[in-house]
Amino acid sequence: MTGTVYLVPNTLGALDASVDAQAIAAVIPPAVRDIAATLDYYLVENAKTARVFLKAVGTRAPIQQIEMQVLDKNTPAADLDRLLAPALAGRDIGVLSEAGCPAIADPGAPLVRLAHAKSLRVRPLVGPSSILLTVMGSGLSGQSFAFVGYLPSDPGARTQRLKELEERSRREQQTQVCIETPYRNAALLEAMAATLQPGTDVCVGTDLTLATESIQTLPAAQWRGRGAALQKRPTVFALLAPPAAARR
Repeated sequence: MTGTVYLVPNTLGALDASVDAQAIAAVIPPAVRDIAATLDYYLVENAKTARVFLKAVGTRAPIQQIEMQVLDKNTPAADLDRLLAPALAGRDIGVLSEAGCPAIADPGAPLVRLAHAKSLRVRPLVGPSSILLTVMGSGLSGQSFAFVGYLPSDPGARTQRLKELEERSRREQQTQVCIETPYRNAALLEAMAATLQPGTDVCVGTDLTLATESIQTLPAAQWRGRGAALQKRPTVFALLAPPAAARR
């Protein structure tokens, strides 16, 4: 009998010694915490921060006895069979993200795909997704939206990509959602304000689920000069262009 691959969601804030059980309980449902507490084999991006999360969850086994293997953006595809081997031998395993949901803008999808190929049971567990929370709170189209990941860091390539996304949004009336490395948030928002048409709506969701949470939608032009407040803070960006006949 094979084990189950559980996709375990994490909090959206930075994990450090200040994270406690109350903070975990605010965003991770009890049933999910119960499952997370029973697992003794995890695939994680960073063992140190994973232990902080699991300590707050309250594991049944001593934290030192929980086996952890690294699964991150640098994990070779050739290692995935080894990482899944315990599940094939009948052991339940957890895949834990550094923040939010595993395999969403995060390492893990190739391993999950391999788990399906090997007929393993995969169970995604309920937890916070900054991408979905931003779409929910944006007022932009939730009927049609696309997550496009990271935009280019090169200014010229970023400008071109923003123009492409705006045109796609206008043509399909589809919300375009992207993220950026936190230290480049200001540059991205200023580029959006300078590149997009003044009437294109831009939503910025920052520190979602945290005490410092902010989510606001404004026309692109009104975001000019506001990027500095986003530096080093986890942020999701979304845009929706008005139809061609309705440009402001």
